[in-house]
Amino acid sequence: MISRRTFLEAVSSTAAVAVTSSSLAASAFAGGGSSGPLVRRAIPSTGEMLPVIGMGTSGSFEVSAGTPEYDALKEVLKVFVDGGGTVIDTAPTYSVAEDVLGALLAEQSLRPKVWLATKLSGVRGREAGLEQFNHTLGRLKTDRVELLQVHNLGDLKTQLALARELKADGKTRYVGVTHYVEGAQDELADIVQAEKPDFLQINYSVVSRGAEKRVLPLARDLGIAVLINRAFEDGRLFQRVGDKPLPDWAAEAGISSWAQAFLKYALSHPAVTAVIPATGKPHRQADNLKAGFGPDLTDPQRASLVAMLA
Repeated sequence: MISRRTFLEAVSSTAAVAVTSSSLAASAFAGGGSSGPLVRRAIPSTGEMLPVIGMGTSGSFEVSAGTPEYDALKEVLKVFVDGGGTVIDTAPTYSVAEDVLGALLAEQSLRPKVWLATKLSGVRGREAGLEQFNHTLGRLKTDRVELLQVHNLGDLKTQLALARELKADGKTRYVGVTHYVEGAQDELADIVQAEKPDFLQINYSVVSRGAEKRVLPLARDLGIAVLINRAFEDGRLFQRVGDKPLPDWAAEAGISSWAQAFLKYALSHPAVTAVIPATGKPHRQADNLKAGFGPDLTDPQRASLVAMLA
């Protein structure tokens, strides 16, 4: 069984952490013969443009200050921003992720360059939600976020109302709802249809395509932006491909790694606004960014990937 760590580190030594952010970001821009900025897509409710490659913080930013992992995250953020990324998704229930992200953004003066998404998570009642959100602002060292989501539909009615109240107060620009498993997608679709939030976030990958049934078509019809989580199936997709070669059409699609293939699969659905893969490795961040260049996959290319992973 080959994990993504084994797979990518076979071609990128641990010395990659020491590579400068400028060279890693430049490598992203050079990927697949692409040039220019990352592809951007519009948020339907406003027309604001977002780069299609974002980043998550679950797991990757749950580290202790002063560790090698913490130091690597400094470079991860530099590579991300220098490469044109802006969207960063986090949550107060990702242990110390908000603290680490806030500290690193402040240390590098990057807050004005990023588009922060966080969540109301694991709380019940308006006051508990408001207290959590105010704590989140402190942890992130900011006075507002760009997107506030109700995490996994928890205490939905109350927390969504609070998110909308905070939007009216200028504390967030957009509100959304999230989930991460296919079993919740029918409920999520019902809620999206009834509530019409600005954003939804859901899992979607080449082997988990349930969102194609209702959630993604509904988002497209209603003009709701979509963030995709778990495009790598928490790393399990890299075990599935092992040492298989990339499809013979990969170069034509501007793809030079399996990570890019998996991200482009998710991005090729017309309802998807951005994907938010998490990583704590600078060279993986640069590799992920390369998926944000060039054309979407064609229907035959998408079908080919599905067949390869079947």
